[in-house]
Amino acid sequence: MPSVKTPNHRSKNRLAAQASKAKKIRQKRSEENKNKIAKTDAMRGARPGLMPNSGPNAPLSKKKAKKLEKKIAHAMRRKIEAGEDVDLTDAKAEEADGAEEKDVDEMETEQIE
Repeated sequence: MPSVKTPNHRSKNRLAAQASKAKKIRQKRSEENKNKIAKTDAMRGARPGLMPNSGPNAPLSKKKAKKLEKKIAHAMRRKIEAGEDVDLTDAKAEEADGAEEKDVDEMETEQIE
Protein backbone atom coordinates (compact mmCIF):
# COMPACT_ATOMS: atom_id res chain seq x y z
CA MET A 1 0.00 0.00 0.00
CA PRO A 2 1.80 3.15 -1.14
CA SER A 3 1.80 6.12 1.17
CA VAL A 4 0.15 9.37 0.14
CA LYS A 5 3.36 11.40 0.20
CA THR A 6 5.43 8.96 -1.86
CA PRO A 7 3.20 6.83 -4.07
CA ASN A 8 6.15 4.87 -5.51
CA HIS A 9 7.11 2.95 -2.34
CA ARG A 10 6.07 2.24 1.25
CA SER A 11 7.15 4.49 4.09
CA LYS A 12 10.02 3.50 6.39
CA ASN A 13 7.61 2.93 9.27
CA ARG A 14 5.48 0.53 7.22
CA LEU A 15 8.56 -1.34 5.99
CA ALA A 16 9.91 -1.64 9.55
CA ALA A 17 6.54 -2.84 10.87
CA GLN A 18 6.23 -5.39 8.08
CA ALA A 19 9.76 -6.68 8.71
CA SER A 20 9.25 -6.99 12.47
CA LYS A 21 5.95 -8.81 11.96
CA ALA A 22 7.57 -11.26 9.53
CA LYS A 23 10.44 -11.79 11.99
CA LYS A 24 8.02 -12.51 14.83
CA ILE A 25 6.09 -15.05 12.73
CA ARG A 26 9.33 -16.70 11.60
CA GLN A 27 10.55 -17.04 15.20
CA LYS A 28 7.26 -18.59 16.32
CA ARG A 29 7.34 -21.15 13.52
CA SER A 30 10.90 -22.20 14.27
CA GLU A 31 10.09 -22.48 18.00
CA GLU A 32 7.10 -24.69 17.24
CA ASN A 33 9.27 -26.99 15.14
CA LYS A 34 12.05 -27.20 17.72
CA ASN A 35 9.80 -27.90 20.68
CA LYS A 36 7.08 -29.85 18.87
CA ILE A 37 4.30 -27.52 19.99
CA ALA A 38 1.11 -27.94 18.00
CA LYS A 39 0.18 -24.98 15.85
CA THR A 40 -3.24 -24.68 17.49
CA ASP A 41 -1.66 -24.62 20.94
CA ALA A 42 0.93 -22.06 19.83
CA MET A 43 -1.89 -19.87 18.55
CA ARG A 44 -3.43 -20.06 22.03
CA GLY A 45 -0.26 -18.85 23.74
CA ALA A 46 1.66 -22.10 24.32
CA ARG A 47 5.42 -21.76 24.58
CA PRO A 48 8.13 -24.11 25.81
CA GLY A 49 7.23 -24.72 29.44
CA LEU A 50 3.85 -22.94 29.15
CA MET A 51 0.51 -24.53 28.44
CA PRO A 52 -2.04 -22.88 26.14
CA ASN A 53 -4.56 -20.48 27.65
CA SER A 54 -7.59 -22.26 26.22
CA GLY A 55 -8.58 -25.34 24.28
CA PRO A 56 -8.32 -29.03 25.16
CA ASN A 57 -4.66 -28.89 26.24
CA ALA A 58 -5.14 -25.93 28.58
CA PRO A 59 -4.50 -26.69 32.25
CA LEU A 60 -7.53 -26.92 34.52
CA SER A 61 -8.16 -24.11 36.95
CA LYS A 62 -7.96 -25.04 40.64
CA LYS A 63 -11.73 -24.71 40.95
CA LYS A 64 -12.44 -27.00 38.00
CA ALA A 65 -9.81 -29.47 39.19
CA LYS A 66 -11.50 -29.70 42.61
CA LYS A 67 -14.91 -30.18 41.01
CA LEU A 68 -13.55 -32.88 38.71
CA GLU A 69 -11.86 -34.62 41.63
CA LYS A 70 -15.14 -34.61 43.56
CA LYS A 71 -17.00 -36.04 40.57
CA ILE A 72 -14.44 -38.82 40.15
CA ALA A 73 -14.49 -39.63 43.88
CA HIS A 74 -18.29 -39.75 43.85
CA ALA A 75 -18.30 -42.02 40.80
CA MET A 76 -15.77 -44.34 42.46
CA ARG A 77 -17.88 -44.43 45.64
CA ARG A 78 -20.98 -45.34 43.64
CA LYS A 79 -19.07 -48.01 41.74
CA ILE A 80 -17.77 -49.52 44.97
CA GLU A 81 -21.22 -49.45 46.58
CA ALA A 82 -22.79 -51.08 43.54
CA GLY A 83 -20.05 -53.68 43.35
CA GLU A 84 -20.00 -54.54 47.09
CA ASP A 85 -23.20 -56.56 46.99
CA VAL A 86 -21.87 -58.80 44.25
CA ASP A 87 -18.38 -58.97 45.72
CA LEU A 88 -19.63 -59.93 49.17
CA THR A 89 -21.64 -62.91 47.92
CA ASP A 90 -18.69 -64.09 45.84
CA ALA A 91 -16.26 -63.51 48.68
CA LYS A 92 -18.28 -65.63 51.14
CA ALA A 93 -18.39 -68.52 48.69
CA GLU A 94 -14.67 -68.23 48.04
CA GLU A 95 -13.87 -68.08 51.76
CA ALA A 96 -15.84 -71.25 52.35
CA ASP A 97 -14.04 -72.99 49.49
CA GLY A 98 -10.71 -71.71 50.73
CA ALA A 99 -11.35 -73.02 54.26
CA GLU A 100 -12.05 -76.52 52.94
CA GLU A 101 -8.90 -76.46 50.86
CA LYS A 102 -6.85 -75.40 53.87
CA ASP A 103 -8.22 -78.28 55.89
CA VAL A 104 -7.23 -80.72 53.17
CA ASP A 105 -3.74 -79.19 52.96
CA GLU A 106 -3.31 -79.37 56.74
CA MET A 107 -4.41 -82.99 56.74
CA GLU A 108 -1.87 -83.87 54.09
CA THR A 109 0.96 -82.19 56.00
CA GLU A 110 -0.10 -83.96 59.22
CA GLN A 111 -0.09 -87.32 57.47
CA ILE A 112 3.40 -86.69 56.10
CA GLU A 113 4.80 -85.86 59.54
